[in-house]
Amino acid sequence: MSLRQIDPKQRGFLIVNSHPDGAAETVRRMWEQIPARADGSSPVVLLLGHSAGYGLATLLTGLRRHGIRGVGVAFEGAETERRSATAGWYRTAAADALARDAGRDFVFVNTDAFSEAGKEQVLALVEERYGKVDYLIYSLAAPRRTDPATGTVHHSVIKPIGGPYEAPALDFSGDAPKVGQVSLEPADDEERYATQQVMGGADWRLWVEALTGRGLLAEGFTTVALTYIGSELTAPIYRQGTIGAAKEDLERTAGQLDAELGEAGRAFTAVAGAAVTQASSAIPSIALYTAFLRTVLGDGFRTTAEQAGELWEQLTGATPLVLDKQGRIRLDGWELDAEVQDQVRKLWADPEAGLERALGGADWFMGQIRELYGWGVDGVDYGRPTQTTVAWPAPMPVPAPGA
Repeated sequence: MSLRQIDPKQRGFLIVNSHPDGAAETVRRMWEQIPARADGSSPVVLLLGHSAGYGLATLLTGLRRHGIRGVGVAFEGAETERRSATAGWYRTAAADALARDAGRDFVFVNTDAFSEAGKEQVLALVEERYGKVDYLIYSLAAPRRTDPATGTVHHSVIKPIGGPYEAPALDFSGDAPKVGQVSLEPADDEERYATQQVMGGADWRLWVEALTGRGLLAEGFTTVALTYIGSELTAPIYRQGTIGAAKEDLERTAGQLDAELGEAGRAFTAVAGAAVTQASSAIPSIALYTAFLRTVLGDGFRTTAEQAGELWEQLTGATPLVLDKQGRIRLDGWELDAEVQDQVRKLWADPEAGLERALGGADWFMGQIRELYGWGVDGVDYGRPTQTTVAWPAPMPVPAPGA
């Protein structure tokens, strides 16, 4: 066991250590914001990417409100002599404690979900403990992926396609946030393909095929992958860039999987709204856009838990599916509302003047980034040593039949 006095190590948006108490408190607070269970169902869920962002919100909402059972998969780093464990490691331990207290049968696996060995480990556990899967939620985000068929390691890039990208960006390198400029050269064909292989639908398809091949699809099986569209303001670096090309591949895959599943199940992508996540904070200009969006919306900015709640309500049939012409579940109407976007566009037109009006939004954004790693959380005593050695959750005994 390791009792340490730790302080945040930060370079711009990048925070390289995490605080276990703060990370756990963020999970507890999200849990408390979710309405308690509404029915007696207990569907089996395989959630790929449970430890952060929308994956974490989908996990906690499913556990607290819908009584889900199943397996969550993440790839997190344990504590070392030089640094604490990753925030996702600590968040997983906190989520496990809440699930146990609520009497939920949920198991967490720390493995590379892209690998054949990881898939085999997880599917064997699912088959032995739960039998068949009602929902496969795909919410993986990673910078690289090894193709299991070829052994090729694909590295994703964040670049525009077809021409260079220049835009304002939020700069936190000084004492106060300011507007900087970001300039990126366009991706080549190889970079575009590699990003598609990491962030597109290839791995999602492998998971669905593996479940199908092992006879693990429950009647009425549904799978959904999380995606994002966003504003025209960020489109050149997001939807029209390498990430957007990957998301388009993900959406094509949804249509293909839905057709292939036929009567055996359904496949969708779900378009979430803007959020402050570890993945989104790395995308140029997204921070400034999100700060402006928060300034316009205030408390109307929808949390990941609120959006995950909407998703579960639609998936379980409690409310009708909200689909667009491409068959995507839409959760982002609050962000893309015409009046909201018009106000954000006015701030964006003169970003330095816009930031003067949006300093509260910029401070909020950086505060949210810090909280992702367990820092700056109200009520946490950062002045005292804390226990940084936290075990990865071990599975509970298999419940007896009928329990």
